[in-house]
Parts: sequence; structure tokens; C-alpha cells
Amino acid sequence: MSPEKKRAMIKRGHPELSVSQQCKLVRLSRPAFYYTPVGINANTLAIMKEIDRVFTKYPFFGSRQIAAFLRRERIVVGRHRVRRLMAKMGLEAIYKRPRTSQRHPQHPVFPYLLRKMNIDRPNQVRCADITFVPVKNGFLYLVAIMDWATRKVLSWRLSNTMHADFCVEALNEAIANYGPPEIMNTDQGSQFTGSTWITTLTEAGVRISMDGRGRYLDNIFIERLWRSLKQEAIYLEEIQDGFQARCVIKQWMTFYNTKRPHSALDRQTPDDAYWAGVAEQKAA
Repeated sequence: MSPEKKRAMIKRGHPELSVSQQCKLVRLSRPAFYYTPVGINANTLAIMKEIDRVFTKYPFFGSRQIAAFLRRERIVVGRHRVRRLMAKMGLEAIYKRPRTSQRHPQHPVFPYLLRKMNIDRPNQVRCADITFVPVKNGFLYLVAIMDWATRKVLSWRLSNTMHADFCVEALNEAIANYGPPEIMNTDQGSQFTGSTWITTLTEAGVRISMDGRGRYLDNIFIERLWRSLKQEAIYLEEIQDGFQARCVIKQWMTFYNTKRPHSALDRQTPDDAYWAGVAEQKAA
């Protein structure tokens, strides 16, 4: 039975069975049930895809440069529209600039802890980030938790909203499967400054580090992950829906972790580097 038919069998507000119970009965994961892309008109979605392609290749481009670049490719779109769509997609140019964000009393901003730090072992530092995933007739958001030293992706989640829940789910999965890191580094996005994310890390004894706004090098490894994922998987086919997106991403993440040699790891895969590092720590 197709996922679409399984989703049609599940009824929200069922008098006796929760959505989770119904998903188990029809053998459909809860994420597969909830992955309905954000709806948007075809013209706007096409422009968003082009913006994402340009930004993935030139992450230092701001809205003005992206608009100019697209005009050279005969895609006419104003700078202000590009800026609005970049905000919707969660994109921000990665050039250095002064930190101008004001702290919110309920959304604290933590200092960047990694400057001049020698990061050379698994679970010393992890990082997290969110990216935009285009699908037919809409888009989704993807979050990943990565081990900094070995580049291994420990967990990831897809969502059709930018609410913090899917980020916290990925965080909990990484901690449950691999234990807590010493430090977690993210940008200053609201998903990573909210109380649930902060409380989860604090209760696990994790120190919190946050990038300066617009600081590309502060979280460079996960930015490179997004570029590779999009160029090697997402942009190679027309993804129809959230279910297909999850399948494509899962297949690529498995390839990335277990098959793809990494030059910075002496041609080891992230998986090999991670477990070798863990073994060394246990033996020490």
C-alpha cells in the first residue's frame, strides 16, 4: 500500500486511537504522516529554488547580489522580493559583520566558545543547523546534528514548519544514541535559543555555544554538508513530496556517513572516524 493511501486511512481526532497508534497499525512513521510540504504558488516556488541554488553555490551572496546574478540568467526578480524569500527560507549571507542582535529575556544568546579551540575527538563538540528543501508544490525544512571532529551526522529531521519541535527531536535522538557532547554549537536562530532546546542541553550537562550573526566560519562544516547534500542528491531529481524527500535524504545521509571518504579525515568516512575516535577514548 502506498504512503498516500496509508495517510488517507489515518483520522485526526479519532475517538479511540491517537495518530501515533494509527500510524503503527498501518505501518507508517509519524514523520511520514506529517510531512506535508508548505504550500506555495508555482512561480514563487520556482524563484525560491533558484535562490537556493545560487545561495548554495555562493553562500556569501546577499539579496542584492542574488537578484543581480539571477537577472544575468534571465530570471527577473527584485532585490526586496529576494530578501523576503530568503527570510522565509531561513537564508542569510555569511559575510562577517558586527553583532547587532539584542538579547530577548526569554531567548538568551550564548557566547561563541570554539575560537582557537583544538577540536580533535568525537563528542567534544557538536553543531546543528537548518536548511531549506524544495519539493514539488512546496518546501520543507531539514535540521541535522553533526559531530564536529569527525563530520558524522548523528541525527536529522524534516519539518514543514520552522517550529523548534523537530530540532529538539533530532537533539534528543542524538543524545539518546551517542550520549551528550561537551559543547553544542549553533547559530542564533529562534529554534536554538528557545527554552526547550536550551533546557534539553542544560539538563544533559552540555555547554552552549552560538555563532556570531553572519559568521560563516563559525559553523562551516555543516554548511558544507548542506552544499554536498543538495548538489549530490536533492538537485538531481524532482522530489514530489515529504515522503520522497525523507527517502532521498536518508539514502544520501547513509552514503555520506558510511561510504563517502573525507579528505579532512585522511580519506576515512565520518562513521569510521567517529567510532575509531570513540575506541581510542575508551582505551586511553
